[in-house]
Parts: sequence; C-alpha cells; structure tokens
Amino acid sequence: MRVIICGMGQVGRSIASYLSKEDNDVTVIDEREQYIRQIDDELDVNAIVGHASDPDVLSNAGAKDADLIIAVTKSDEINMVACQIGHSLFGIPKKIARIRRHCYLDPAWSNLFSRAHMPIDVIISPEMLVAQDIYQRLQVPGTTSVVSLAGGKAQLLGVVCMEDCPVLNTQLVQLKKLFPDLAFEIVSITRAGKHIVPDENDMFEVGDEAYVVVDSRHTQRIMAAFGHTEKTARRIIISGGGNIGMTLAKILQETVHGIQIKIIEQREDRAQTLSEELNNIVVLNGNTLDREVLRESSVETAETFIALMNNDENNILASLLAKQYGCERVITLVNNNAYYPLVGPLGIDVMVSPKSIVVANIMQHIRRGRIRGIHNLGDGLLEVIEAEVSDNARIVNKQIFELDLPREIVIGAVIREEKVCMPTPEFEIKTGDHVIIFTTREQASNVEKLFSVQVDLF
Repeated sequence: MRVIICGMGQVGRSIASYLSKEDNDVTVIDEREQYIRQIDDELDVNAIVGHASDPDVLSNAGAKDADLIIAVTKSDEINMVACQIGHSLFGIPKKIARIRRHCYLDPAWSNLFSRAHMPIDVIISPEMLVAQDIYQRLQVPGTTSVVSLAGGKAQLLGVVCMEDCPVLNTQLVQLKKLFPDLAFEIVSITRAGKHIVPDENDMFEVGDEAYVVVDSRHTQRIMAAFGHTEKTARRIIISGGGNIGMTLAKILQETVHGIQIKIIEQREDRAQTLSEELNNIVVLNGNTLDREVLRESSVETAETFIALMNNDENNILASLLAKQYGCERVITLVNNNAYYPLVGPLGIDVMVSPKSIVVANIMQHIRRGRIRGIHNLGDGLLEVIEAEVSDNARIVNKQIFELDLPREIVIGAVIREEKVCMPTPEFEIKTGDHVIIFTTREQASNVEKLFSVQVDLF
C-alpha cells in the first residue's frame, strides 16, 4: 500500500510509525526541515520537505501511484486542499483529513465534503473524538478507560485496585468462581508501569490497573466487584473552554438529566462566547491556577473536575489543586505521553491522550475488510482490535488452544449471534464471529496475519 502523510506533528508521526512497520510504502511531507531530517533518521519512510498542498510536492511524493493520502497538518485549509488536489490531479482513491474548525463541520454545510464538491472520504474532528471519549468515561465512574466494543454489546474497562478492593490477593481462577454468572475476562494488568498478561494464578495488588472485557449488561456489577461504586457525576467543572470543553459541555447537557456544569475560561472574549452559546451553564472568566478562582467555582463540592486547557503542565497542576481542595475525581488532558507514568503517583484519576484517540480512529478507517475497530489504551502501548472472522480465515472451526497464539495476544471476547461469549481455550471460532483481541503495540501487526484479516484499504 502506498501512503502519503501530510504533516509530521505527533499524530502524523505516530501514523507514519505504524504504517512503515507494516510493509507499506510511506511518504511523509512537512514544511519543517528539522522534522523531516528527524523522521528520515528514525523511520523507514520517504521524507520530503515542502508544502503539502503544492501539486509539485505531491507529485514528487508519488501521488499518481498513491492509494491513500492522510492530511494532518496544523492547517484545516491545507488539509482540505491537499486532499482536493490529490483527488483532482492524481486520482488518489482514499482521502483522510483532520478538520478542527467548527465552521467547516456545521451541519448546514454537510455537502461541503461530498464527491461533487470537496471529495474527502473521512473527516477526523479531534475535538469531537476527545469529547466523546471523556463522555464515555464519565458514564462509568471509577474507570480509567472505557472502550465500547461490538456496537456497545461489550466494554473494555480500565479499573484501578484501591486498598479497599475486595478482590485483592485473589487468584484470577478464584475470581471466576466467585462470580460465575458474570461475563468478564481479565486481559491485562498494569503494575508499576509494566504491562502484564496474567494467567489464572496471578493475583491483584494495590495500585494495579486491571483491563477487563465485560458484557455491557454486567458493567456495574464488575465495577462493584472491584470496590468501585461511584455514582455518575452530576456536578462537573471544566477547566478550559476551547472546542473540546464546549463540545463536551454540549454533549453532557443534552444527555445527562439534572447535570450542573461550570466552565472556567481565562480568555475574556472566549468566556463571553461560551456564555452566549451555552444555556444554563455557569462560565467563570479567570485562571484556574488562581486559588480564588477555584474557590469561586466551589470546586470542593464538584464530583468531577476536567482539565482541558492547551498546556499539559497547567492541566496537571490544575487537577492537583482541584484534588487538594476536595474534588472527588479529576480527568486530565495530556498530549505528551511522557507524563503518563506520573499520573497515578500524583493522584490524578484519569489521563486522556488526544494523540492516541485520534491515531486509533484514523487507523480504524485505514484498515477495512474484516477489521471493525482499533482502540489504543493507556500510554498507547496496548491495543484492542475488533475483527470479523471470514469463512476462509485460518482460525475458522479451530479451538483457541489450537491457534498457539503468542502470550501477548489475548482473545478477550467473541460476539456470536448478538451474544457476548467469554471464550475458554476449548472455544471454537466460527464464521461471522466478532472477535475482540487484546494485544501489545508490537504484536498488533501480527494480529491481522494470525487472524487472516489483513487486507488492502478498499
């Protein structure tokens, strides 16, 4: 597969890293020479310095033979024009563009990206994706991660084992016996920053983060089994009224009955805009790091504080202050994954990585055929892959133990005829099964080969 990636920021670089390791012909474009030099040294790609919407640059990048163009520069307009030129001049079959500005995404202009106007096949809105991710986490309080699987029939939950966790020092084989009527599977444990694929004799320790695949009907019961009985937050403070903050506030207001939302926004003009656009939401104009502003927001009575500012350090500091004042739970937006190991020890409950969310979404649109979904977890080193089994797949009519899977590849659940099954080693895979596969990033490319689901783009 021949791919052109425009823009070598965090998202573009991550996508280039993924695709270049999977036997693809990848060309990257960026105006910044230092970025291109670095990428050229680190990855097996063709790196070009230039303007992504310049026809000559795209031609030099091999656009006439490309199967896919992914435009993720900082400019919406450059992303749109690069895709338009890729279509009009070079006939690139598939175009993916990151679009941030709401004016382009307004339903009033829904035909803007149609085949007859600006033929972009997939529009990625980072702000909407991140807001939806945070919303999902808010719906299952006490989790560090929530991933909806198989159209909502199953979920993958990240759950921290606190000191009062009822299942501490309990072997996993015993856990199954304690809750025989619950459909769940422990697919991974993160302990002291290391990811462990557990066996039936492993036990939970204080501070462990367990990743659990569960039938969605049993979510609340499995959370209670881990000692998490938190109620859904009704009093929420959002620090940062940018596009993510405003989008999240709108989603919550439309879907959660009786919710009380306050937004703290430092920019006076933006605060005024928020006040005009959001009804029944209190908007405070001030710096969240100012203790007086936090006191005015009554942060001590808030059930959840969500830090969504444009600066990682400010988000972390604001979250720590909110905790210090007595807020029950904090959710923190962090772009730099290097901060991830610090989150737990600092007392921050949930870290949200926009880069991981956006990259996973783009990869999901790239992989078609039998791939139904890709989700990044934690620091981006763990993945959940959803795949549908074809009638000629290697695994059809085979029991799981016969597959001789690497330890890092775990079949967490199988959805068959609308039923969520937690497979044993003797479970036999059938045509049409929707398989939930948990793996490490290093093994992700092998999952498709093992399950005969690696296909071209279209």
